[in-house]
Amino acid sequence: MLHHRLVIIGGGPAGLAAAHGAYEEGERDILILEREEHLGGILNQCIHNGFGLHTFKEELTGPEYASRFIDLVKKDNIPYKLNTTVIDVNKDKIITAVNQEDGLLLIKADAIILACGCRERPRGAINIAGARCAGIYSAGTAQKLVNIDGLKVGKEVVILGSGDIGLIMARRMTFEGAKVKAVCELMPYSSGLNRNIVQCLNDFDIPLYFSHTVIKINGKDRVESVVVAKVDEKLNPILDTAFEIKCDTLLLSVGLLPENELARTCGVELSRVTNGAIVDESMMTSMDGIFECGNVLHVHDLVDYVSEESTNAGKSAVRYLNKSISSRDQVLEVKTSNGVRYSVPQLIKKDTDYTPIQFKMRVSNVFKNVEVALFVDGEKVAKKIKQIVTPGEMETLLVKEDIVKKIKSGQNVELTLVKRG
Repeated sequence: MLHHRLVIIGGGPAGLAAAHGAYEEGERDILILEREEHLGGILNQCIHNGFGLHTFKEELTGPEYASRFIDLVKKDNIPYKLNTTVIDVNKDKIITAVNQEDGLLLIKADAIILACGCRERPRGAINIAGARCAGIYSAGTAQKLVNIDGLKVGKEVVILGSGDIGLIMARRMTFEGAKVKAVCELMPYSSGLNRNIVQCLNDFDIPLYFSHTVIKINGKDRVESVVVAKVDEKLNPILDTAFEIKCDTLLLSVGLLPENELARTCGVELSRVTNGAIVDESMMTSMDGIFECGNVLHVHDLVDYVSEESTNAGKSAVRYLNKSISSRDQVLEVKTSNGVRYSVPQLIKKDTDYTPIQFKMRVSNVFKNVEVALFVDGEKVAKKIKQIVTPGEMETLLVKEDIVKKIKSGQNVELTLVKRG
């Protein structure tokens, strides 16, 4: 059995940033396990720009952004194993993995960071009626086929869902010579960034239908058309509004699911809202010495936020190894209300570590002219004024040492939206 003080599962943007953060904190016994043949994760197929504005103060493509962190990991001489699939993590922090070179691996870790990313919700999860014909892809799969493999997936395209990958693929398919006939969104608002709606749809006159969904797929060998209908307030299709769109390809951008199978096997407590782990401000899960960060924890809209959060997780894991992080003897639950769906972290330890905390959250609907407010025992201790908040954009609230001290000496902590005016 191998032994490493810190093992990071996942070599995408979260795992790379966590490894570099741990190295900066002084740890040298680090191992990264990555199931793909290259480091970089999903960024390798995201050839569009728009990455790195927060982290590097410049606009980069996905592969360029990934290469910055890959270069850091290589400069730090942090070892990694590629083409390595982790098949089990148990409560004793023993990792079972397999690859072609080493065969079956058993690795005992003193601390583990889960940075496994997320996967797309498949067609089977949304129950669309109709044929099981060719031409139906998740947006991410289509992105890989086009950007990595150089294949053309279709000529006339309908996209279901206005997540960021779906919006970006609308533009990418247009660049490839396809005609994107419509983007249909079940909700009355987009689940993607507003800038992507402008740059990927509006700039190319691609219609976006809110409160619409695909109710049937027609075709024998390949998609021939889809039937689209408006939905009511309960998201049920209004059949009288149905209309047909001729197409040969349907792309699905209908949500992302954190890859938390490993977390479940080792007993990590998961959130019913995010489907990721319930963590404290150090990114530690309910299992002592197991941390989580990135899209496996909750789905981010910007990779810059992933890197920031994961760097914190890496540094926290080292502080845990050096026994400078207190145990979870007493914690406060961060409650959310009035439009705030969830908060990360969900728990705050009642100790004397007053390091600034950045709360990340998403809202349940579109709200205008509000404050994102933090209350401790009924007193508003921090706020952020927003002209508009939407479910597609993650909100953040940074609280400094003096406020953290108030939080940790309080009894009730709540993140909420307050209407202004």
